[in-house]
Amino acid sequence: MKPTILITGGAGYIGSHTAYCMVQQGYNVIILDTLVHGQQWLHPWACCIVADFADAQVLDTIFQEHNVQAVMHFAAYAQVGQSVKEPLMYYDNNVSKTVTLLQKMREHGVKKIIFSSSCAVYGIPQTLPLTEDHPCNPINPYGATKHMIERVLEDCSSAYDLQYVSLRYFNAAGGLPELGLSEQHEPETHLIPLLFQAATTNTPFTLFGVDHDTFDGSCIRDFLHVVDIAQAHSLALTHLNNGLPSDIFNLGTGTGFSVKQVIAAAEQICKTTIQVIYSAKRAGDPTVLVANASRAHDMLGWNPTCSSLEFILQSAYFPVVQPIYGSGEHLSAYRIG
Repeated sequence: MKPTILITGGAGYIGSHTAYCMVQQGYNVIILDTLVHGQQWLHPWACCIVADFADAQVLDTIFQEHNVQAVMHFAAYAQVGQSVKEPLMYYDNNVSKTVTLLQKMREHGVKKIIFSSSCAVYGIPQTLPLTEDHPCNPINPYGATKHMIERVLEDCSSAYDLQYVSLRYFNAAGGLPELGLSEQHEPETHLIPLLFQAATTNTPFTLFGVDHDTFDGSCIRDFLHVVDIAQAHSLALTHLNNGLPSDIFNLGTGTGFSVKQVIAAAEQICKTTIQVIYSAKRAGDPTVLVANASRAHDMLGWNPTCSSLEFILQSAYFPVVQPIYGSGEHLSAYRIG
């Protein structure tokens, strides 16, 4: 019998790519998702239960009826600006509900969890590139909820022998368009899909902040293909299955691109000029975020292989201009593992 993984938020952007990765690795995948972002689950390779990830009755049923060996936890609200305006919503959904999930895991003897964390836990970088021992001083409620959950996991590990890995992503991007997997947010807030929406609809793109202390005035981010993030989750579970200790790892390439550089590269991909409106900085936006992911390389054996900016942009642009939900005849080009 195949081992079973429960993936909360598994119909979302990063969760769906990771769910596919785990199916490729031979796991039975159960997805728990409210489909809050307006996405649909059309894929036959995983079961999707439409429910809140903190629904105690649903969790009891899943854990009683399936031999769940680990949880991968993606379900969260993730808009920085919204978190500033609605902090209680973020603390309730991201923190309180995660406590309920952990309580149910404990009741049913499920002792492994891979947590979708964020570089937002660091706040304003004191040194770059960021390492895992950099002080955590989040500057928005979203980052604060991620850091708080990391603390909860650490305490549960000490008290209940919970085994966990927290993965601090930098900027997830790209997709698997041949498999019908891409960013599906409503509303969309991420840079690259917004750029291609502007390009294909001939509407303006708003660039927030052109007076950052960078070479071209726009902020700099470390972009990582979602397939590489998915692979890291698989390796993190192997890490725990091999009896290695709970830990925290950065996921990034170590190379940053400015927003203006990404705009220029996107224009080359879509062969058009993108209209840009310049606006003031947003509260809570650090000027530069670039990862040092050497620990993930050394301890998980993780190496990003799909994260060139050109490949990220091509895989993000494809579903915008021609969405495909086919049989995956080009799967080998994206095979994970």
